[in-house]
Amino acid sequence: MAKIRRKKQKDLIADYEKRIYDLEQLFDISRSFCETIETSKLMESISFSCMAQMHVTNAGIFVLDLINSENYTLETQQDDLTVDSRKKCVIPSSDPIIKVLTDDRQPVTLDCLLKKCPETQCEEIFRSLNPTLIIPLIQKQHLNGILFLGERLTLEQDSDTEYTDYEKKLISDIASLAAIAINNATMIERSSTDMMTQLKLKYYFFNSLTEKLDIAMAENHPLSVLMFDIDFFKKFNDTYGHECGDFVLKEVARLIKNCLRNEDLASRYGGEEFTVLLCETKKDDAMMIAERIRSSIESNDFIFKGQKLKVTISGGVAVFDSKTNPVLNPKKLVNQADQGLYMSKHNGRNRITYAHPSLVTDMDTDSE
Repeated sequence: MAKIRRKKQKDLIADYEKRIYDLEQLFDISRSFCETIETSKLMESISFSCMAQMHVTNAGIFVLDLINSENYTLETQQDDLTVDSRKKCVIPSSDPIIKVLTDDRQPVTLDCLLKKCPETQCEEIFRSLNPTLIIPLIQKQHLNGILFLGERLTLEQDSDTEYTDYEKKLISDIASLAAIAINNATMIERSSTDMMTQLKLKYYFFNSLTEKLDIAMAENHPLSVLMFDIDFFKKFNDTYGHECGDFVLKEVARLIKNCLRNEDLASRYGGEEFTVLLCETKKDDAMMIAERIRSSIESNDFIFKGQKLKVTISGGVAVFDSKTNPVLNPKKLVNQADQGLYMSKHNGRNRITYAHPSLVTDMDTDSE
C-alpha cells in the first residue's frame, strides 16, 4: 500500500509540475503575441507556438477578412519543412461550419465537424489540409479565425494520436490568447491601411522606416526608399471624373505591390504619391526595382469604362549607407527620394532618378 501511495504522490507531483510548466509557457506565448502587431508575423508566431506546444508537423490559421470581404481566408500555413506553404483557401462566412464553430466554441476533429455540417461546401478545403484538430478563435462572441493542427508527432511506442481533454484545454487557452492578439493586430491593420489602395498610410511608413533605419545602422546594412508620383494625375479627374482618378490610384497601387517582395513595404504617401521601403537593398537593386515599377505601369493597359488611359509615373530613389549616406532621420531620407522625384519631373517625367547625397539638400520639395 505504501508503495502504491508513493507512486500516486509521485504521479501527482509530476502532473502539477507539468501544469506549472504549461502555465509558464502560456505566459511566454502571451507575451510573444502581445509583442507582435504585424499581422503576417503574428500568424507565423501563433502557428509555430501551436506546433511546438502540441507536437504537430504543421498548423495554419483562417482569418476573417473584414476589409475586402466577410470570408475567412487561409493567411498562413506553417510546417516542419517549408517556411511558407500558403494555399489560396477561402471559407465563406455563410457556410454552416462557421455557425457550428461559433456556437460550440470547442476544439473539434474534422470528422466530427463534418457530421454536424453535412451540407457544408468546404469539405474539400478542410480535407486538403488534413487537420487532426480544428479550433475556433473566439473574440467577444465572434469567430475571428479558425486554427487547425496537422499530423501529430508520436513516439514509436505511443501510437495514440488522440488529443486528451487536458491537451484540448491547453490549445483552447492558446486559441483565446491568439484571438485577442489577432483582433488587436487587425484593428491596427485597419487603422494603418488606406482603404482605397490597400497600401499602408504615411505615418505607418515613417514608423517602419524609423525602426528599419536603426537596424540598418546597427547591422551595417543598406536601405532604400523609393518615391513615386503619377504624372499629370489631375487630368484624369478633370477629364473623366474622380471615379476615374480612384481607378488609376487603385491600379497603380496594385502594380507597385506586384513588383515588390513580401518583406518590402509600400504606402500611399498622400494624394497621388507613393513610397516604398526596401530593406537590405543597395542602389543598383533599388534602381532596378524602381524601373521595374515604372515600366510595368507604363506598359499596363488602363481601361476605364471602355476608355484606354495612358498612365506613367515619375520616381526618385534614396539609399541609406552607413558610410556614404548615414542618414538616421527618416524624414531626411524621404526628402532625398523626393528630390530625386523632383528631378525626374523636371527632366521630362516618366523616369527614375537616383538622389545622390552630394547633389541634394535638406530642404523639402513639392513635386509637381
